[in-house]
Amino acid sequence: MLSSAPPHPIHDPEHEHSNGCCADPAVLKSRVRGSYLGLAIGDALGATVEFMTPYEIRHQYHVHQEILGGGWLRLKKGQVTDDTTMALALGEAILATGEINASAIAAAFDAWMRAKPVDIGHTVRSGLMHYRRTGKTTAPEDEMSAGNGACMRCLPIAITTLGANEKAVRQASKIQAHITHNNPLSDAGTETVILMIQALFKGQTLNQQLHHYAHPLAAKYPQFYFRKRPCQNPSGFIGHTLRVVFDALFNTDSLEDCLVEAVNRGGDADTTGAIAGMLAGACYGETAIPQRWLKALDAKIQGACTAQAEQLLSLRNAASEVNWE
Repeated sequence: MLSSAPPHPIHDPEHEHSNGCCADPAVLKSRVRGSYLGLAIGDALGATVEFMTPYEIRHQYHVHQEILGGGWLRLKKGQVTDDTTMALALGEAILATGEINASAIAAAFDAWMRAKPVDIGHTVRSGLMHYRRTGKTTAPEDEMSAGNGACMRCLPIAITTLGANEKAVRQASKIQAHITHNNPLSDAGTETVILMIQALFKGQTLNQQLHHYAHPLAAKYPQFYFRKRPCQNPSGFIGHTLRVVFDALFNTDSLEDCLVEAVNRGGDADTTGAIAGMLAGACYGETAIPQRWLKALDAKIQGACTAQAEQLLSLRNAASEVNWE
């Protein structure tokens, strides 16, 4: 329970504390806001081509790079999916209690499902139905739960636990993840993404990210190895998702190129776009987001993301210690 590749384009060693936290509040704020907006924009961009193959995307769009809506969900232009709205529900639960509390988060997720979201994954639905039946906030461990649903919504944990020790960060990740996704591979991928986002907030370079996080994860779990052959048409399996995300992040040098590369792989493109957006936003900052994407994004979602980013950052800054239930 909480109380409380190329060089990084906006990395400045003079703007870091000795403990690794960014000393310039404006830079940190840009990265945190950029990460949250990147999540929503990647989600909205990718949703148009979700479940399409790369060939189908090339045939219809040549290169898909505009927020258009549509897709199999028939979204309005700028509308987002469960990736963004579940993250916002998680953040709301943390802000309402001032804690990372499993019961509050599960209740928030349940309320989110009762509100009939535009989309909901099978594993998420199953986990929340288990919570409704039993009141338990940990789903049974399941080898079939190695999906990307816990990872897509993890950003509020990354912001709130920024500065906590790695053990506490991993524990916080499991609290929210295991409500629906209780699986070691899902845990490994989700926790790595959280730690990567936090390191980018602090100014770590992409080259450091590659060697400190991506390569060690793939060495331990070969399902995440992304260098051998590009993953096309990824499923919702966390291994496929992060192979696409890492490929896009480490083989491009701008936020726009990263997100375009990720979503044009097709498949579960809203989620690969959302996770790539979190990481690229944390890397390049809010000012790197193309204005045409910001203008196209649903105004209410944009406001909710920026407000929650700042509120969670304030909660993190106000916290004096980490306590766990």
